[in-house]
Amino acid sequence: MPKSLKIYLFILVLIFIAILAIDANKAKPIDWRPTYATKDKIPFGLYVFDQESENLFKDQKITKFGKTPFEFFDEQYNYADSSYEISGTMLYIDDAFTIDPSSIDELFYFAGHGNHIFLSSVDFPTELADSLKFTIEYNTKFRDSIQLDISKTKNKHKAYYNKGISTAYFDEIDSTKTVVLGTQKSSSGAEHANYIRIAHKKGFFYLHLQPAAFTNYYLLKEHASYVEDALGFLPNKKEIFWKVKRYEMGIESGSPMRYILSQPALKWAWYLALIALVVFMFFNAKRRQRIIPIEESLKNTTIDFTKTIGNLYFQEKNHLLIAEKKIQFLLEKIRNEYYIDTFYLDETFINRLHQKTNRNKEDLTQLVTQIKFLRNQNNITEKQLIDFNALIEKLNL
Repeated sequence: MPKSLKIYLFILVLIFIAILAIDANKAKPIDWRPTYATKDKIPFGLYVFDQESENLFKDQKITKFGKTPFEFFDEQYNYADSSYEISGTMLYIDDAFTIDPSSIDELFYFAGHGNHIFLSSVDFPTELADSLKFTIEYNTKFRDSIQLDISKTKNKHKAYYNKGISTAYFDEIDSTKTVVLGTQKSSSGAEHANYIRIAHKKGFFYLHLQPAAFTNYYLLKEHASYVEDALGFLPNKKEIFWKVKRYEMGIESGSPMRYILSQPALKWAWYLALIALVVFMFFNAKRRQRIIPIEESLKNTTIDFTKTIGNLYFQEKNHLLIAEKKIQFLLEKIRNEYYIDTFYLDETFINRLHQKTNRNKEDLTQLVTQIKFLRNQNNITEKQLIDFNALIEKLNL
């Protein structure tokens, strides 16, 4: 190794040690990040809430899941009798409602079967607001703190909240289906609804706009009575399905590297080490790398073979056999990629395929009709085969 490179590496090591020493002697600041993670003991984590969850949901089983609601509840759906194999209340607490559109549809479906959905967030997506007929506004006269109250409580707690609170409130609601369960009053005197219950078919949506009330910061400040009253509206359905962070369930990485990149000092030390490694490899590879011979890759003959077989069937005018092969291939692809049972090609099948692919429902209905028609034929014309193939290509499943 050249002497100059050794000097560079030595200097980088000294810088790395100096950064660690400075960071170690510096007073550790409070981490105010709103992680809303059950394992975080920082102010806006849910560690205390998680520890007290069994007392808050007495006689109820608590099941945590990190998947999307669509992935979790769809696995529990019995397509044979069009019902869920589980029942209960879904719980979601976070400062951001980051749920995909398919999961929102699944929540409506789950609630429609007599279950309940509790969502606490500072905002909700347009799809949810439009379907449940509510709007959210923000208090522009907000000062420094708010008082949260629960409607059913005889003696209001007069507990004030300041850090991490939201100025959002429910403005317009559908009074025929919505009940106000809680309000918030700012120091300016304005009082607005921040906790509502909305009926949806056989179930209910419970929407709450102050998720910070469930965090360590407020539960350790003796504000637990508010949380108890807020959750007291939820019926005892024997089981709570708690949507937590994906990495808490091992779905996303929770490795030390994730922590290193979240700390500024460690992050820069890591980047400096990577730069030094790249510089070292560059100078060494420049001297030692041998000439790499160019080799032609093997030709993929699979497509040519498939085209040849298809042409043989077509030349023999066996259009029905070609159609049957395309049907088999299409249904197998639907089973493998969209996890939909293809045994019964009925209205339920069409609805599930429409939900998962977002294809035109009329085109999907026409596809199912064509499949049923072709399966009942002894022979078909070339035009019928071409029309069927065009429909498949149009849907692009």
